[in-house]
Amino acid sequence: MARYIVRRVLWSIVLLVIVSAVVFTIFYIFPSADPAQLRAGRQANADQIAAIRESLGLDKSVPEQFWIYIKGVFTPFDLPGTDAHGPLYFGRSYQSNADVFDVIKSDLPATGLLVLGSVILWLSIAIPVGVISAIKRRSLLDRTTMITTLAFISAPVFWLGLVALYLFADDVGVIPIFPGIGSYATADTFIAKCGTMLLPWGVLAAATAAIYARYLRSQMIDVMGEDYIRTARAKGLPERTVITRHALRSAITPIVTLLGLDVAILLAGNAILTETVFNIPGVGNETFNAIKRSDLPMIQGITLFGAFFIVTFNLIVDIAYAYLDPRVRY
Repeated sequence: MARYIVRRVLWSIVLLVIVSAVVFTIFYIFPSADPAQLRAGRQANADQIAAIRESLGLDKSVPEQFWIYIKGVFTPFDLPGTDAHGPLYFGRSYQSNADVFDVIKSDLPATGLLVLGSVILWLSIAIPVGVISAIKRRSLLDRTTMITTLAFISAPVFWLGLVALYLFADDVGVIPIFPGIGSYATADTFIAKCGTMLLPWGVLAAATAAIYARYLRSQMIDVMGEDYIRTARAKGLPERTVITRHALRSAITPIVTLLGLDVAILLAGNAILTETVFNIPGVGNETFNAIKRSDLPMIQGITLFGAFFIVTFNLIVDIAYAYLDPRVRY
């Protein structure tokens, strides 16, 4: 196991370097607009644009730019001509001149709280619903839950968010029982921030819980027909033990893969619709604003940060497999 982990960590580092090269190519060699012009504004003259190009290092050759970029992200060396130091230096925003990594760090707690709460909520719903639907297959309860989950899967997240605000937000809702837009930024305690997240948690968890419930139901139905389940029952084990210790443990292994990828993707800013609808100052909202402003360093930094999360959580999932399923060996 130790050799496998070391090998995967080394490969993850190589993969991040490759992702960095791809991102650099996309955002520096094929830009949609001149970064210096974006930074200078529409009224800038040629001398001002040239000065900004020099300050951003855009006057250097492409290999030099890439080396400075890689050195800033992956090494602790000082960056010549800047006041920043590696590692994890993704450059400065074209709009605010703020350090991109500092902005991501300041936005990550809001996104982390959103993801953590929604994960707990959707697992709390999906696991019992999926297990009960598999046990009570083709019953009225099973058909009702499957139709309900299909409805939530089909509903776009932004539409669910707007409907939830219209129904339950305390400032515009018909039944004002949850804090509305902009409350997170003004909450001064952790409990208050969690209170403002109740509605976003529900919206983000709704469609995801539906997907997990349907997938877990399918896995449970397959597992319940296996020989070792019949053997466990033949030994006289209680049905609850057969379901929880044998069937669920095997069926939930693919769910761990989905969970690892979903958490990584959401932390990388893919909760953009939920954060935008509820005005949560997280990574997703920052991504939306960066795209709207054509802020290339910010988009690039968030992309690389997201790649780091995806690679890291993939490694965690692979290691967790060996503990969840004894048949898995590395």
